[in-house]
Amino acid sequence: MEDCGSMRYHQVPTHLDVEDRVLFGLTVRQFLYLLVGSSASYGLWDQLGDAPSLARIGCVGVILLTTLAFALLRWGGRPLEEWLAAGLIYIARPRASTWQPREPLASDWRPTGAGWQELSPSLAWADEPTDTAETGS
Repeated sequence: MEDCGSMRYHQVPTHLDVEDRVLFGLTVRQFLYLLVGSSASYGLWDQLGDAPSLARIGCVGVILLTTLAFALLRWGGRPLEEWLAAGLIYIARPRASTWQPREPLASDWRPTGAGWQELSPSLAWADEPTDTAETGS
C-alpha cells in the first residue's frame, strides 16, 4: 500500500479465474485425477496377480492413459470431464420435442363441495338501484 496524503491505494487482484497450482505445476484437479488414477491402476495390477502379464499390462495401460487424458487434456479451454458430461446429456435428450396442451381436470373447473347452484352466474348487479331510480328522474 502506498500512502499518498489522505488517500490509500489498494492493489486489486486480476488473476481470480486462475486455478491454484499445488505440485509440479499441476492444479488441484489434475493432481487428484493423477492420484486416483495411479491408485486405481496399482489396485488393478495387484488384483490381477494370476492373470497373464500381457492382460495386466493392457488393463493398467488403459487406466493410466485414461487418467492422463482426464488430467491433462483440455479442448476449447474446458477439461475432458465437461466434454464427457455434455456428450452424455446430448445422447440422453430426445432429438425432437412436441408440445401438446394438457387435458384439463374436472376438479380444476368445479369448486370443491359445491353443487350446481354454485356454478350459476351471480345476478347481484341486477338488484342494485341505478342512478336514475335514486334521483327520481
